[in-house]
Amino acid sequence: MGLLSLAIWLPVAFGVVLLAAGRDEQAGMVRALALVGALASFAVTLPLVRGFDNGTAAMQFVEKANWIERFNLHYHLGIDGLSLWFVPLTAFITVIVVIAAWQVVTDRVASYMGAFLILSGLMIGVFCALDGMLFYVFFEATLIPMYIIIGVWGGPKRVYAAFKFFLYTLLGSLLMLVALVYLYFKSGGSFDILTWHKLPLPLNVQALLFFAFFAAFSVKVPMWPVHTWLPDAHVEAPTGGSVVLAAIMLKLGAYGFLRFSLPIAPDAAHEYAGFIIALSLIAVVYIGLVALVQQDMKKLVAYSSIAHMGFVTLGFFIFNPLGVSGAIVQMVSHGFVSGAMFLCIGVLYDRVHSREIAAYGGVANRMPMFAAFAVLFAMANCGLPGTAGFVGEWMVILGAVKFNFWVAFLAATTLVFGAAYTLWMVKRVYFGDVANHHVEELKDIGAREFLMLGLLAAAVLAMGLFPKPITDAMNVSVDALLKHVAVSKLN
Repeated sequence: MGLLSLAIWLPVAFGVVLLAAGRDEQAGMVRALALVGALASFAVTLPLVRGFDNGTAAMQFVEKANWIERFNLHYHLGIDGLSLWFVPLTAFITVIVVIAAWQVVTDRVASYMGAFLILSGLMIGVFCALDGMLFYVFFEATLIPMYIIIGVWGGPKRVYAAFKFFLYTLLGSLLMLVALVYLYFKSGGSFDILTWHKLPLPLNVQALLFFAFFAAFSVKVPMWPVHTWLPDAHVEAPTGGSVVLAAIMLKLGAYGFLRFSLPIAPDAAHEYAGFIIALSLIAVVYIGLVALVQQDMKKLVAYSSIAHMGFVTLGFFIFNPLGVSGAIVQMVSHGFVSGAMFLCIGVLYDRVHSREIAAYGGVANRMPMFAAFAVLFAMANCGLPGTAGFVGEWMVILGAVKFNFWVAFLAATTLVFGAAYTLWMVKRVYFGDVANHHVEELKDIGAREFLMLGLLAAAVLAMGLFPKPITDAMNVSVDALLKHVAVSKLN
């Protein structure tokens, strides 16, 4: 078993053990075992980073074995510069989620921890799969643990939110399945994704494939106008569910564009780039304005995530190295920043049991240590230079300027709107006089909360101040992708 298989199946194995053996009366042991599983899974991903060769666009750490021989299905794994950083990011966020739930989740602890560990392995499988059907299995299987997490541990409208999340994402993926089957027959009976990249396809076929993939990936990102499931899911999900949903699950759809839409249908990607750019700009501008009027902190950060992911799809479809690299950097940085924002909301909710901005005021007077972390993450969410939130957005804006000044101008409005809705929330929640007796009784964060927020703060600052290791690993793969996309399959 190679490193990628270990990264996928180790958390799944720990999760299954927890589901099978864990009981609420053994909560202490369950939490310890979950933390061991999460840390071991993260440790397995570190050699991938250390051993990665930045000088090649070829797949690395490749594993291949027969899966279902009759249909030529293979258990085929590998990573390149496009997918490398999402593997350790997923494992790292899982460690944070386990720490975050340590004292907060007291009901069905084993099931909660087990669901997150299994989900972690399945999401890593999406980023590593090089067989089309294996990708589809992992891609769809991620819905099950998240559906359970929202439906069991969520808020009052959790069943509605869980069904909406499941139906939106499942229905979008059905067209992708049709596209995968077509490519299987077109390639002579192969589900190898890299083989599909080389297929000479006419534009009309590429267009159909492009929109089949678009149906699946746009919902997952989510892009406007198929974004409406996300605020509901975030509001009703427990804190850990919101963290994983924002930090990792939204990236599955964006990654799908990189691995399927662009290389398999490059001519269609160029043909319909204007359409995708328009939807991305609507997400950046319109959803930014929607975030401004939110009274619920979770909804505000959820809409903020949609606006930030609009930057990602914009970067992909301006077809230059700065744009694509910036979009991938934005995906990684958004994983840290959005996860941290939802954790901060969770810290307040655990104490006051309200997500309404109006229920707070002057929190910094009673929780100065926590407020320092929260303001740092808020600044990163605004795109403050020196934080992770700045790097990707700046790269995409620079790439957009090379593509079209007015596209870049509209994209840059996110810096204004992002600052407006984030600082408005920060001012009303953290600063000013103590607003009520609930805030008066607040106690600052303890060692556990300091640890999880401190780890994320270190990641946000490290990536903001020194993003070179992340960009160096992806440069060659991005150049290879753009070179491939630039060569028309019609000639």
